[in-house]
Amino acid sequence: MTLTLQQTQTILSAALDHAKQTDMKPVSIVVLDARGALKGAISMDGTSLKRASIATGKANGAISLGMGSRSLFKRAKEQAFFIAAATEAIGGSLVPVPGGVLIRDGAGEILGAVGISGCTSENDEAAAMAGIKAAGLNSDPGQD
Repeated sequence: MTLTLQQTQTILSAALDHAKQTDMKPVSIVVLDARGALKGAISMDGTSLKRASIATGKANGAISLGMGSRSLFKRAKEQAFFIAAATEAIGGSLVPVPGGVLIRDGAGEILGAVGISGCTSENDEAAAMAGIKAAGLNSDPGQD
């Protein structure tokens, strides 16, 4: 199964709606496909200059290492040298904090990742998960 444009648009729209309904600070939302290629992105009015880059780093880290960025956050605390080396290996685009959520199908296969940045990491993650759920897919934020 491949992440479709329709699913991507649903994820973006639902994550944006979640951010608005929960009064989150302005966020940028990025969706990558299973290859790590950009599938879609959107930024709310008022986001700071590099929010989309940070959101991309969260999603890219998740897709590149096959684990949600919550797990990357844990590894950064426990294995800082590994995260530093992995960041270098994937070209610098890895942000190891919650808000990078893997998109999985019903069989558990990775279809892509959502990265959100602009509010607290926990709120960013919740919005990503809301978007994925609205598209009828499963989210994998990683483990503490």
